[in-house]
Amino acid sequence: MEAEPPLYPVAGATDLQGNEDPLGVPDGHEAPLDELVGAYPNYNEEEEERRYYRRKRLGVLKNVLAASAGGMLTYGVYLGLLQMQLILHYDETYREVKYGNMGLPDIDSKMLMGINVTPIAALLYTPVLIRFFGTKWMMFLAVGIYALFVSTNYWERYYTLVPSAVILGMAIVPLWASMGNYITRMAQKYYEFSHYKEQDEQGPRQRPPRGSHAPYLLVFQVIFYGFFHLSFACAQLPMIYFLNYYLYDLNHTLYNVHSCGTNTHGILNGFNKTVLRTLPRSRNLIVVESVLMAMAFLAMLLVLSLCGAAYRPTEEIDLRSVGWGNIFQLPFKHVRDFRLRHLVPFFIYSGFEVLFACTGLALGYGVCSVGLERLAYLLVAYSCGASAASVLGLLGLWLPRSVPLVAGAVLHGLLTLSLFFWAPTPKSLQHSWILYVVAALWGVGSVLNKTGLSTLLGILYEDKERQDFIFTIYHWWQAVAIFIVYLGSSLPMKAKLLVLLVTLVLAVTSYLWMELKLQRGVVPRQPRIPRPQHKVHGYRYLEGDNSDESEAEGEGSGGTQGDGVEEEAQSLGPRPGSELTGLHRRPCPYEQAQGGDGPDGPAGL
Repeated sequence: MEAEPPLYPVAGATDLQGNEDPLGVPDGHEAPLDELVGAYPNYNEEEEERRYYRRKRLGVLKNVLAASAGGMLTYGVYLGLLQMQLILHYDETYREVKYGNMGLPDIDSKMLMGINVTPIAALLYTPVLIRFFGTKWMMFLAVGIYALFVSTNYWERYYTLVPSAVILGMAIVPLWASMGNYITRMAQKYYEFSHYKEQDEQGPRQRPPRGSHAPYLLVFQVIFYGFFHLSFACAQLPMIYFLNYYLYDLNHTLYNVHSCGTNTHGILNGFNKTVLRTLPRSRNLIVVESVLMAMAFLAMLLVLSLCGAAYRPTEEIDLRSVGWGNIFQLPFKHVRDFRLRHLVPFFIYSGFEVLFACTGLALGYGVCSVGLERLAYLLVAYSCGASAASVLGLLGLWLPRSVPLVAGAVLHGLLTLSLFFWAPTPKSLQHSWILYVVAALWGVGSVLNKTGLSTLLGILYEDKERQDFIFTIYHWWQAVAIFIVYLGSSLPMKAKLLVLLVTLVLAVTSYLWMELKLQRGVVPRQPRIPRPQHKVHGYRYLEGDNSDESEAEGEGSGGTQGDGVEEEAQSLGPRPGSELTGLHRRPCPYEQAQGGDGPDGPAGL
């Protein structure tokens, strides 16, 4: 047998053509050490650097896809379980046979109250939690709380469902605020890894030009919300493949329903109290809940194993070191920024329109006319329309940033006016295609709204020191809007449409006014982010480090040098409370035990 060629060339060996290896030396002589252990002769530093940053960019794309898929699975499992649970508990026969006099309607009402009311307090603790745990670990913890809510449905009792719903309500705003912050940070990191040569020329402490990461941010937000709106379709899978086989048809469930659409009051007045032809077996319910639980665990694993850190360890330390009192106060101090004040109506409308799609449009117009068994297909049309239309958000790469946001608002305005004058006939399938078209178009407006708002916030507030505060404010106002919808669920449909339309007009007007102010050069007044203090001695404000001072005031007094840019450390002498070094330092415990007073004392001599 012929000998196999060596895997690595041997010094002094000859190749097939008889040429001596470049490292070879004559017999009896030793090769120079530099030739044996020196740099590889064909090493290309630029090529290796290019490959390194390409791997970094692929890692960022992996992070975005993993976070998007994790959010889709989490919200899809939550909506699917909640929808199936409410339909089963609504049926009188199911409640009496399976749970007797346990009072499931009262438990469901308290559970919904916990989910909708608890997020009102989220503004108080969300920034503290995100800074304490970190962006990635806050996402993982919140997804785990959603999985906990799913697990409590194995044993449906008051002491399992209601506490888990309250804990879930506490995790809603932290989850989506950390998600928004995470996607924005990934866009900034992708820009850094794509323009690493410019970063080397500018220096490590030089920040990139403002708005430079905007194209990457828009693409990443399109990916994220394309996945997110697919969660509404994923939530309908338990109903399509399981629950629909147990439902009565529309002739039974809509027997006492006499008006639909704009003529309705509340939610489905006259809807039959029995919607199940046969009761599902407990074994089948356990199988469905186990599948949902497995999906929730999969979402946890995606976030845990595939999502990288949003910040470097030193950046995480700096973000925490501004002081917990400052972290608590800064979301409230950002109210002085006129850009946020002008965007608040859009934040509120963003919460209104999602709840209207799931309740007002799907129930008041859809189920009321075509039956409960077609509810899943209406929401699938909404989901697929939104997910497919997320690509339209890429028009922002060539058009002004206001165009996609205003276009989605105009589309919603036209649909709201049409719904205001439309009352479909109950138990009629002749115009069902109109419902599917309206649901898909509403999804198009929703995805333009969500993508436009998140991208706009990431562009206006690109300083990593304040992004978590901004996304907390955004999702907190969404939670307030959802709470308002929960309180007004018994209003007539015309009142709901009127509130929706007025909020939309106010949101668009306020947003365009904000853009006009920015074009005129009006400088926003932002609270200054304090310098990191790694040894914090209390939460009192010092005269030289006043976090109540705005950016404009700081510039006037020479305190700051730009919008959101931290001050460089100035040689102002030792701070109060800091220990002096050198000859005037405090004696160490050993010196105190010897009776000395430091280097000048007896022990120091």
